[in-house]
Amino acid sequence: MNNLCIVGLQWGDEGKGKIVDAVANDFDLVVRYQGGSNAGHTVVINGQKFILHLLPSGILRPGKLCVIANGVVVDPPLLLQEMDELIRRGVKIADNLAISDRAHLVLPYHKELDKLQEADPHRNKIGTTGRGIGPCYVDKAARTGIRAGDMLDPAMFERKLRANIEQKNRLFDLLYRAPAISADPIVKEYLGYAERLRPRICDTVALLTDAQAQGKRILFEGAQGALLDVDFGTYPYITSSSASSGGVATGTGVPPKTIGRVLGIMKAYTTRVGEGPFPTELNDDTGRQLRERGSEFGATTGRPRRCGWCDVVATRHTVAICGVDSIAMTKLDVLSGLETISVATEYRYNGADLARFPAGAEILAKCRPVYRTFAGWKEDLSKCRTFSDLPSNARAYVTALEEMLGVPVESISVGSGRDDCVRR
Repeated sequence: MNNLCIVGLQWGDEGKGKIVDAVANDFDLVVRYQGGSNAGHTVVINGQKFILHLLPSGILRPGKLCVIANGVVVDPPLLLQEMDELIRRGVKIADNLAISDRAHLVLPYHKELDKLQEADPHRNKIGTTGRGIGPCYVDKAARTGIRAGDMLDPAMFERKLRANIEQKNRLFDLLYRAPAISADPIVKEYLGYAERLRPRICDTVALLTDAQAQGKRILFEGAQGALLDVDFGTYPYITSSSASSGGVATGTGVPPKTIGRVLGIMKAYTTRVGEGPFPTELNDDTGRQLRERGSEFGATTGRPRRCGWCDVVATRHTVAICGVDSIAMTKLDVLSGLETISVATEYRYNGADLARFPAGAEILAKCRPVYRTFAGWKEDLSKCRTFSDLPSNARAYVTALEEMLGVPVESISVGSGRDDCVRR
C-alpha cells in the first residue's frame, strides 16, 4: 500500500505540519480529512514560518495536489485569507487545490453560537477556539448544514443561508437573549466568497477514487490529536470530529482498507490547550521551561499551552485506536538541559494501579501518574542527524519509549526547521 496517514497521538500540537511537509515529496496528493480552522500547523522553511489552518501542509511543496475533503468544515473568509497570504509570499495556489463539494461551511452564526455556549454559566467550559467548529458539526449531524457544493448554485445557497439565519436568530433570542444577526450583509458577503471558491469545489470522492485507480500515492493529514477525538478522546473536552486515523475513511470517502500505513506524531513531552484533565501537567518551573523552550503557544489562538511529562498510558491508547505502525517524535531538543526526565507508565486511581486509559474525564481527573525517571542530558541536539549522534541518555529515553509503546520511532525532530531531523 502506497498511502500514508499522519495522525497526532496526544492533544494536538504535536508537529504534524512539519512532518507532513517533510514527507510530502514522496506523495502525489495531500488530503486533510477532518477539523477546521481551529487547527494550526506550523512549517518552517529556510527560517520562514508558515502557519496553516485549513490548507493541507503539502501546499508548500510544488507539484502536489492538495485536497480539503468532506470531513473538514470550511470557513470561507479564513480559507481565502490564508490562500491570499500564501500567494503573496510566493506559494502557488491554482489547480493544485480542490475543495470537497460535501464539506460543510462554518458560517457567522456558528461562531456567535460558539461564543455564547462558552460563556453560558450553565454549561461546562470546553476551552474552544471560538471559531464555530463545534456548532458547524452539530448542524451537519442535525442535517441543517450548508455545504460547499451549495455554493455552486447561488440561488439555492442564498435560500438555505437565509433560512438558517432565521432559525438561529430564534435560538439566540429564546435561549441566550442575544441580539439577532442581520441576514442581508451576510448573504452578500458570502455570495462573494462563493464566487471566488466555486472553481475549486468538486467531487473529491471521485477525484480520490480516480487517483487510486491510477496508482497515485496519497498522504492523509489529520488535524488536532487522537486524545481530542470525538469518540475516543477526553470527552467532553474534545474536538467535534474524528481526529484518529479512523476519520480518514468517513472524512474522505476512501475505503478503510486503502488508507495504508499510519504514522503517529508525538512530542517527547506532552501539551494541551483548553480545559480538561491532564494527569502529567507540570504547574512549576519545569512546566514553564518546557513552554518557553518549546515555544508552546497556540498557532491558532496564541494561548499558552499547558505542559507536562510524556504520558505512556494515554499514548498507548491512541497508538492502539489509530493502528500506528511507527512514530515520529518531535521536540526532543526541548528536553536538553534537564537533570531528570519523567514518564508516566501507569495511573493510580482509588488506591489501585490503572494501566488503561479511562473513558470518563471525571475518572481521569482523579488519576495520579506513576512515574519512571530517566537521566537527562545537557548537549545541544540541533546538529544531530543520525541516531548515534544523540547523547547516550537521549538514545536511552527514545528506546525506552519505543519499548513501552510497542512501536518503533522512525524519526526524531531536533529543531523547528524542515531539515532538523534524525532519521532511523
